[in-house]
Amino acid sequence: MIALVIAGTGLFWIAATALGAWLGWSQRARALCDLAALAGFGMAIYMLFDLWRARRNDKD
Repeated sequence: MIALVIAGTGLFWIAATALGAWLGWSQRARALCDLAALAGFGMAIYMLFDLWRARRNDKD
């Protein structure tokens, strides 16, 4: 699941950047897409940390 979040966010970011350049979006619209991608990657880091913590607690 975490790998899908990372891959999906990466594909979204690449597509949004290319589409923004092709359609001539403003810098504000491109920055919004960058912030959405940053949120997706942040969510993936949180999910990885949560997985690591759960595995560590289940060890005992």
